[in-house]
Amino acid sequence: MSEIALIGIYEISKILNKPNRLETTLSNVVSLLSSFMQMRHGVISLLSDDDIPDITVGAGWNEGSDERYRARLPERAIGQIVTTSIPLVVENIASNPLFIRRDIELLGGGDGTKVSFIGVPIRVDTRVVGTLTIDRPWDSSRSIRLDADVRFLTMVANLIGQTVQLQRVIFRDRERLIAESHRLQKELMELKPTKSRSTKKKMPIEGIVGDSAVIRSLLDKVSIVAKSHSTVLLRGESGTGKELIAKAIHELSPRSKGPFVKMNCAALPESVLESELFGHEKGAFTGAVNARKGRFELADGGTLFLDEIGEISPAFQAKLLRVLQEQEFERVGGNQTLKVNVRVIAATNKNLEEAVVRKEFRADLYYRISVVPLMLPPLRQRKTDIPLLAEEFLARFNKENERELSFGSGALDVLTACYFPGNVRELENCVRRTATLTQAPVISADDFACRHNECLSATLWATSDDDSVRARPEIPLPVVSAAVSPARPAPVEPGPDCRDVVAESGAGVLAATEGFGSEEPMSERERYVDAMERSGWVQAKRPFARTYAAPGGIRPEEVRHRDQALLTRPVGVPTLFGV
Repeated sequence: MSEIALIGIYEISKILNKPNRLETTLSNVVSLLSSFMQMRHGVISLLSDDDIPDITVGAGWNEGSDERYRARLPERAIGQIVTTSIPLVVENIASNPLFIRRDIELLGGGDGTKVSFIGVPIRVDTRVVGTLTIDRPWDSSRSIRLDADVRFLTMVANLIGQTVQLQRVIFRDRERLIAESHRLQKELMELKPTKSRSTKKKMPIEGIVGDSAVIRSLLDKVSIVAKSHSTVLLRGESGTGKELIAKAIHELSPRSKGPFVKMNCAALPESVLESELFGHEKGAFTGAVNARKGRFELADGGTLFLDEIGEISPAFQAKLLRVLQEQEFERVGGNQTLKVNVRVIAATNKNLEEAVVRKEFRADLYYRISVVPLMLPPLRQRKTDIPLLAEEFLARFNKENERELSFGSGALDVLTACYFPGNVRELENCVRRTATLTQAPVISADDFACRHNECLSATLWATSDDDSVRARPEIPLPVVSAAVSPARPAPVEPGPDCRDVVAESGAGVLAATEGFGSEEPMSERERYVDAMERSGWVQAKRPFARTYAAPGGIRPEEVRHRDQALLTRPVGVPTLFGV
């Protein structure tokens, strides 16, 4: 490359780096080109997304002169450059079919003057976004320099392409920031508090739906707790939304700009859990080919959510206690002590107090994580929120599956009457299952599984051995036997509030001898309930439940019909045959 070309590239780069309007910058580039090249006209044309010229400038550009420069563009020649992405060199435009008579006259060849033309594409990555073209009187003595001119113009076009890309990125970011600013201002105006504290509008917490007294009380505590840096322990049954509450505490806290890192302590064995939380050094164990940061390091300056903390082993509890007390630890296989600033939010559905008494959970760790305990209410304590939650879950289902389902008359009443031992998670599953199987545009009360004795949540409730996960109802509830076949539903259908429970034992029939398990005579219902309580409400495990047909006694068929009548009698408590 000649020295003049290098000087030209340098001067053009200085023009492109100046903070001017894009049209002004490109016009200055064309003016500078005329100082380094023998040319009559020069035009830079940038295309819009549909390949139509959007900006067209030349030397001496001013507002409103785009059409004048656009008229000088030979349409066919520009189209070939954009389509092929290859420079176009024409020594005499009058003899080239890409130039019509109008193009020849506008480029100065109408009086018989021979005019040459050079056009190069302007690219952003691999896409052509414009063209740089020049024309000049044709000189046969300069034909050998056309290749050098093309190389020079190609380098200039590359510099222009980079500038155009940068300008467009800045423009998009500016538009996005302006739109975001307008949105935030609108939200602030809507959430702007009034002078009266009693009418102050609170910012909703994303993902939490409900307006019952217990959920409002919980959210009030969350807004207060979030302002501090204290460790929080979330207590509640499975499916009550502990992760959502932890996320809300983080978002409302001074650490909201920091990371929110989640970890399920029950999902991994102790050896893997230690590496996940504390990280490891290269070569610490087989497969540790690189050093890795743990969750505590990743959450530095933010919040670490430890779910199912009651499931960690006693040995690992001691390691975790040190981190919570001193905020320092060592990676697995390392000897360097790392210090972090992390707020810990723990969650569990276990009864930690009983675990401490049984020596399954360290008392010092319990006191360390239970600085601010928050109890999350089960769904049965916030019945008024069930219709709101059901509508929200159905709206999500409709959006995901492009459907327009709605709840019909009585459908929400069925859901509100159910017990939902799995809480919000079970309610969502119920809504999704029913919506999936429903063919009509409206979900009716008869579409729910509990109306056809096909819901097995009662069986799951009765066979669970973990009493800390759930609070038992005041009166023990009967259970559907595992021997019941789906093809043989019970003859008695449940009422609209799902309180009438129907159970059929199949091959085995429950009967009890007079006074069994009691000093004093017991009624039939009392003997039945006593027998089921002794077997943990699992029919397959009751060793004392017998079928007998003594001479003069009750025949098995009579026992079967008697037990069905007992089971189908309302007992005054919510049934598990909800969803």
